[in-house]
Amino acid sequence: MTLAGRIEDARPRVVAALAGHCRDLDLAEDGFADAVAALLALPPSNRPANVAGWLFVTAKRRIVDAVRGDARRAAFLAREVLTEDDMGDIIAFPDPFPDERLRLIFACAHPAIAPDVRIALALRTICGVAMERLAGAFLVPTATLYQRLTRAKAKIRDAGIGFEVPERRHWPERIEAVLATLELGYAVAYTDGAGVLDADLAPEVRRLAALLTELVPDDPEVLGLAALVELAESRRAARVDANGVMIPLSQQDVGLWNDATIARAHALMQRAAKLGRSGPRQINAAIHLTHARRKGEGRTDWAAIVALYDVLATIRPGPAVATARAVALAQCDGAAAGLAALDAIDVASVAHHRGWHSARGHLLAELGRKGEAAAALHRALALGPPPAEAAYLRQRLAWIAAEA
Repeated sequence: MTLAGRIEDARPRVVAALAGHCRDLDLAEDGFADAVAALLALPPSNRPANVAGWLFVTAKRRIVDAVRGDARRAAFLAREVLTEDDMGDIIAFPDPFPDERLRLIFACAHPAIAPDVRIALALRTICGVAMERLAGAFLVPTATLYQRLTRAKAKIRDAGIGFEVPERRHWPERIEAVLATLELGYAVAYTDGAGVLDADLAPEVRRLAALLTELVPDDPEVLGLAALVELAESRRAARVDANGVMIPLSQQDVGLWNDATIARAHALMQRAAKLGRSGPRQINAAIHLTHARRKGEGRTDWAAIVALYDVLATIRPGPAVATARAVALAQCDGAAAGLAALDAIDVASVAHHRGWHSARGHLLAELGRKGEAAAALHRALALGPPPAEAAYLRQRLAWIAAEA
């Protein structure tokens, strides 16, 4: 593994340990960044074998230096200073958590923190997702999300919220935030069809979702999330063409979809169905499974997909669900019906929703309203899509220009 890879692999464990020591995420992240800079400045021959341990010790010393004016705090942070040889396992969280990232996700899901902020905080801290990409996922300006995370970190620090893993009896009150974190993390990764921005994010969420089915095997929404991720991953090979351009789901070559992955998802959904409690992740997985059936049936049952979105909209209303429903409705009843459904969504709620602008541009083009279509697609481009999606939008704009 390269040095950059070892640093990235160490990040969640080191930041979690530092946060546990100083009860301050900002200090933990700043200390880690300083330690990384110090590591990169070392000659290759002097770089440590235990990168995680070296980063932890160095970051902790940098944090102690940063708070030296506060004698009591500095003394607290400085006690029990560890050496590199002591760092084989830098976190001593108890079983049954076999993975550091999942442990920290549970820790960030503290009920004292607002639900949406828990998710953003976990994705930013644990997975290192860029602030701009997170803001796009939450449909808010980057500055707004930054302020929310800053307030959440201050609350953690001032209230003395620890980063301990809760006892198992407290898991139910945090499991929804954990699921939401993984779900949104995968949504962020999924938009990057070519995997050039966060190459490790999708497989990491997939692994954690599978791990969660072992830790909480009797929660149907846990199984639903794992199925949802598997179904989306089954299409990975078909999502981008040879030129790096995104291929919309309805135009993908089903021959490239992975049968074994689809079968695993179907089995997870059957397990969830036997538990008798439905939820939004299971419904979302059912939508993806309906798409997957095109491989065997040769057609997509768009009416069934619209009906599933109708159910989803009753339990999880919001602009993202409404936009997806409008796209499916256009396949059933035509572009005009889909556009009417898009335009019925509150404009303020979709101002930063790239998918809404992109879908609207596509439907406007189908209706021959080329000028409006181009304006909508330019707006989608301005919202900073990943490279494969940007290439697709530019391709659509070129087609509109040629048809004008």
